[in-house]
Amino acid sequence: MMLNRRQFLAGTAATGLVTRPALVRAASATTLKFIPVIDLAFTDPIYATAQVSRTHGFMVFDTLYGMNTRLEISPQMVEGHTVENDGKLWNLTLRDGLAWHDGEKVTARDCVASIKRWAKRDAAGDALMQATDELSAPDDRTIRFRLKAPFPYLPYALGKVSAPVCFMMPERLANTDPFKLIPEVIGSGPFRYKADERVPGARNVYERFAGYKPREGGTPDWTSGPKIVNFDRVEWTTMPDAATGTSAVQAGEQDWQEAMPHDLLPIVAGSKSVRTAVLDPLGFTCQMRVNHLQPPFDNPAIRRALLGAIDQEAFMIAVAGDDPAFRHSPLGYFTPGTPMGSEAGLDVFRGPRDYDKVKRDLKTAGYAGEKVVLLVPADSLAQKPLGDIAADVMKQAGMNVEYTALDFGSVLKRRVNKGPADQGGWNAFVGNWQGMDWLNPLVHSTLRGDGAFPGWVSSPKIEALRTRWLSTGDDAGQKRICDEIQKTAFDEVPYYPIGQYKQPTLFRTDLSGIMNGTAVFWNVKRS
Repeated sequence: MMLNRRQFLAGTAATGLVTRPALVRAASATTLKFIPVIDLAFTDPIYATAQVSRTHGFMVFDTLYGMNTRLEISPQMVEGHTVENDGKLWNLTLRDGLAWHDGEKVTARDCVASIKRWAKRDAAGDALMQATDELSAPDDRTIRFRLKAPFPYLPYALGKVSAPVCFMMPERLANTDPFKLIPEVIGSGPFRYKADERVPGARNVYERFAGYKPREGGTPDWTSGPKIVNFDRVEWTTMPDAATGTSAVQAGEQDWQEAMPHDLLPIVAGSKSVRTAVLDPLGFTCQMRVNHLQPPFDNPAIRRALLGAIDQEAFMIAVAGDDPAFRHSPLGYFTPGTPMGSEAGLDVFRGPRDYDKVKRDLKTAGYAGEKVVLLVPADSLAQKPLGDIAADVMKQAGMNVEYTALDFGSVLKRRVNKGPADQGGWNAFVGNWQGMDWLNPLVHSTLRGDGAFPGWVSSPKIEALRTRWLSTGDDAGQKRICDEIQKTAFDEVPYYPIGQYKQPTLFRTDLSGIMNGTAVFWNVKRS
């Protein structure tokens, strides 16, 4: 008889295999062993906006500004800034003593090149550069923005944690086409990446950068404040499945599992050797992205008709289980419970799904049985079940679905193909973003109507509303615009929101200093 993963872990706990860490624990006090949510397919966090690439990015690279868990921005690599000429001239001064991992001095020229590369991939960066008349480095420590008009979001754009993050890198790397991978990983962050120790699909290694100069003063809080490293080495071990990872943490073979499976929470409850926590209260916002360039989703009437099939509760139960404390629906196009969160149009997700009606609506809209190639990351703890439900709801709606299971890295590669599905393209894929990525129109890259993000949405109306939002100074006015954006999105359907969930993490109780937000590796120490 085959045991399920909960039975397996319960059985090993009963026999003492996971309750005697002294017998199996070999990690030194100077090495932190971490299980990422998925393998690090791409080490360039500007090229790849995946969560795992962003987490890697914060280890290796640094940012001009940092963000705390209250979403406040403060100087990080910069000592400070001045604002003149009625808000149209900003001078940012780098802290003294900053160095790249290869020993070279960090200069303003490096940072200017880094900002320009990032801005070509980021919604907030694009808005900043559209407002910029000139970005220059008048000397080694000064980054100068001459603006066409005041842009008060400048520090926020440069310090936000939503992807892609504005990471600094040497000029020679920052000059790389942002749609191509940088040739090597050199940053100025608190850890150096050990490319020579990478085992694809299994391991990534980082070592403490002795030349890193933390900020002086302040309190460590997410990516802001002094980044004090207490481990000489951090090893990322990619596990074949999340249950194996949980077992390894219980056994003391690993210290920290980024994403703890919800259905295994009862197994670790009450354990004295491990504990769980939800680090990010904004959770993960999920979507099914569709290709606006290819049939059938190039037809807005078909996109609207399929809204009736989207069962957000089914999606979230598949990921987070039955406990409502870990899931939320209905979800719109902005993160619930935040200032721009909107209720506009959410009734479309309330009540039971009528698949017979959806079939009729799809036929009326012009759907004629075209194949829908759905890309599903089969190695992802959350995205695999999201893909399973996406396939099911579309099939129940009468669509001809081809379920294409790939590893996560292959999905990232394939989703940039604009061609027909039978020529290596796609029609739909599922994804999870962090709630911070959907906070407002400034940072929400996948709600743009500029055709840049895979899916290639073209929406002059959404873009015009975004421009209005950026120029509106009061919260109430911005909230009204977000309501308009959400109403427009339910009419044009750039993608399908499919729910929000909260993700617990698992770690040994001898670790302290793990901060809220996303997984970062400074401030963490062993008791």
